Amino acid sequence: MLGVIFGAMAVMLVLTVPIGVMLLAVALIPSLMDPGFMATVPFVLRNVVGGLNSTPLLAIPLFILGGIIMAQSGIAKKLFDVFAYLIGDKTGGMPCASIITCLFYGAISGSAPATTAAVGTMTIPVLDDMGYDHAFNASTVAIAGGLGVIIPPSVPFIVYSMASGASVGDMFLAGVIPGILIALCLMIYAVYYCKTEGEDKERIRNRVAVLREKGFLGVLKSSFWALLSPIIILGGIYGGIVTPTEAALIGVFYAALVGLFIYRTLRPKDLILLCVEAVKTTAPMLLVIGAASAFSRVLSLMQASEVVFSLAGGLLENRIVLLFVLNLFLLFMGMIIDTSPNILIFTPVMLPLVQAVGVDPVHFGIIMVVNLAIGFVTPPVGVNLYVAQSLSGVPVITLAKKALPYIVMFFIALMLITYIPAISLMLL
Repeated sequence: MLGVIFGAMAVMLVLTVPIGVMLLAVALIPSLMDPGFMATVPFVLRNVVGGLNSTPLLAIPLFILGGIIMAQSGIAKKLFDVFAYLIGDKTGGMPCASIITCLFYGAISGSAPATTAAVGTMTIPVLDDMGYDHAFNASTVAIAGGLGVIIPPSVPFIVYSMASGASVGDMFLAGVIPGILIALCLMIYAVYYCKTEGEDKERIRNRVAVLREKGFLGVLKSSFWALLSPIIILGGIYGGIVTPTEAALIGVFYAALVGLFIYRTLRPKDLILLCVEAVKTTAPMLLVIGAASAFSRVLSLMQASEVVFSLAGGLLENRIVLLFVLNLFLLFMGMIIDTSPNILIFTPVMLPLVQAVGVDPVHFGIIMVVNLAIGFVTPPVGVNLYVAQSLSGVPVITLAKKALPYIVMFFIALMLITYIPAISLMLL
């Protein structure tokens, strides 16, 4: 029966059936094939509602709303100015400043597409003006935008915590070092590219000189409230002062106050439109989460994990091979299915396998999310590629080709994270 279910999923993916609808449909297949199976329509619908009846889940729409407000407030530009001031005149300094901006903005938004959109809107024209290749600029932001789901707070970490039972706070802590490692790997390639392709040093010096005329304190003063936002959100969580859900709510109010009264880039009436945008972004995601929750419950009733154990066979005897195979599978699935459905569908199946070979659930959560983050820049789904394409006008295929060396660096970081658990677990 599992073969029929996953076969039906493959067919519906090819037919581009919406993910939420697909999950609801396949969750009902067992009861259609076996009238005695308990997962009837009322059972599935109850589990859809039950899957959404979760306080930690409130953090997702709140982080999304906070990220949208901060994007509109111009916080990304303030962050970029600080890093451009510090390293802009070094080889590859400006692309590296763009990557670091994505890293810090990810600590505000929790979303890869939101990070790509907010940082790309500002940095792509700036890098263009300094003579860097247009496709390189767009691909840099597209790939670095993936840091938005790895550096905490991260929406996929919250989804994984729901699916696995792992602590949201532990997932957030575990994502810090991997996020920094991936950013460093991306910056290594950016420096190499700029060394081999060359830079317009005069334009870069002129740009940095404008910033340095303000002095470091002047730039820091202008960017202070932007730099403070991740400190407030993450400091509150790690300090045990607030829960991730409460931190998300604080982030929304903080973003609104900064935009309205400090940077004055927002008007009160703008908040209504931004809330509408957040609802449009969140509603489809919540449908998928609810449907995936019901589907996971059906898989549990079918004892899918035991079937997978039997199929895995000899892989369970070799931890290295098992993790490599799961990485390849997740990389492939990240290319065709969005992050949240992947996590909700495959966590109940894969987690027992990796636990059987001694992998910590939090460590596996980081592995899974890093794999799926690469999916943000790999066609055909590649959401970040489409965001970057809309900002730059560069065709998606061209962006994907230009991002390929970055993807290789991302994969190197993934292998280090996979086989050196301390990278994820050292802060726990």
